[in-house]
Amino acid sequence: MANKNLNAAKAAKKDEFYTQYEDIERELQHYWQHFRGKTVLCNCDDPYESNFFKYFASRFNQLGLKKLICTCYNGSSIQGTQLSLFPEMNPEEPKRIAHKLVITEVKDMNGDGAVDMTDVEILIRNDKNVLTQLKTGDFRSPECIELLREADIVVTNPPFSLFREYVEQLMEYDKKFLIIGNKNAITYKEVFPLIKDNKLWIGVTPMSTDLLFEFPSQSVEDVLQNGKRGSTYRIVDGRILGRSPSIWFTNLDHNKRHELLDLVCRYSPEEYLRYDNYDAINVDKTSDIPCNYPGAMGVPITFLDKYNPDQFEILNANDFRKNNSVPCKQHGLIKDKDGAINGKPTYARILIRNKHPQQL
Repeated sequence: MANKNLNAAKAAKKDEFYTQYEDIERELQHYWQHFRGKTVLCNCDDPYESNFFKYFASRFNQLGLKKLICTCYNGSSIQGTQLSLFPEMNPEEPKRIAHKLVITEVKDMNGDGAVDMTDVEILIRNDKNVLTQLKTGDFRSPECIELLREADIVVTNPPFSLFREYVEQLMEYDKKFLIIGNKNAITYKEVFPLIKDNKLWIGVTPMSTDLLFEFPSQSVEDVLQNGKRGSTYRIVDGRILGRSPSIWFTNLDHNKRHELLDLVCRYSPEEYLRYDNYDAINVDKTSDIPCNYPGAMGVPITFLDKYNPDQFEILNANDFRKNNSVPCKQHGLIKDKDGAINGKPTYARILIRNKHPQQL
């Protein structure tokens, strides 16, 4: 039943798309120190097609990995049909079968003096114990939970429609992780408390970066005929890349998380309005955070890009579109029936406090 639900979620939410190798490489370069001697699990990744697998397999020795495990779920509509890392491999193998791929070492199999994906392909071809079949491949199944127990770090792009459940499982088994999720996940009731308690934070790639994913289920002809090229899709070298408001979530520490935010503004009651039902001032931009205000401040969600737990404390999060909290009406801001202020929509805010404010 779990795998049936996973397949239904994927079909309904169109969760199947691939992270680009360059985006993985750009983010992962900041975490190399965490991987030496560790077992890495990519449990939403068809080893034939996943760029996560390609990254870790090709850098297995550089990272000093102990083991790499990749799994894909049973019934994947794109398994073995797109983005294949090994196009000549197992051409007669039935599609839509869950696999587990386990690598414990990568040697120079072809004797060319280098270790790369060619050697990984030879390894898989010649060692029948490396690639084996799973019952379902669902990350919630008993067989995959056993793999999760074994892993030290989980790195993948899980189904967005199951993101809450996926994160809950990672926390339940106390795993280190680096995963991709929708930006809106920040406000999920299952996720924000983890951010507040410093159990989960944003990765190094800025939230403003436009991550593009490959959509293998969409043909170039369909994109062109239906006018989807442009704001939603791009066609690059015959590949269909779709834009998604996505960011990296992790509990692996990185240097950016400890950079001090340079505060150049100073508080004045005329410039910083107060909310009418919460004791906090409104700050429209992270760059406008006053250096000398000791109380609660409502800042944009994008503040998390600059969040340093040594400098700030996260107090709460309010979606002011839902709880009708707006800057005080005495300053001439009128909220209309749609929750907009002077015709402009209000936005979710994170409530923070400066741990070391200058004197007022």
